[in-house]
Amino acid sequence: MKIDWAALGSVFGVSLVVTVALVGLFTLGVAGLSRQERAAAQGGSAALAVTGAYVCFAACAAAVAYGIYLIVA
Repeated sequence: MKIDWAALGSVFGVSLVVTVALVGLFTLGVAGLSRQERAAAQGGSAALAVTGAYVCFAACAAAVAYGIYLIVA
């Protein structure tokens, strides 16, 4: 059995980058929702923050769905 270390390293690197990007995107979504709650407590509106949060969550869901598609196909 021979291990292709270059391919293994490439898969590891891409997985690490995608994982960090997805966690960052999800964090931005959570931060947007918390900003909306803060604005509501002060009597304001943060429609842009909520829209951005939903876009971040949708992008996370799309990335997960694409990953599942790649595995199943």
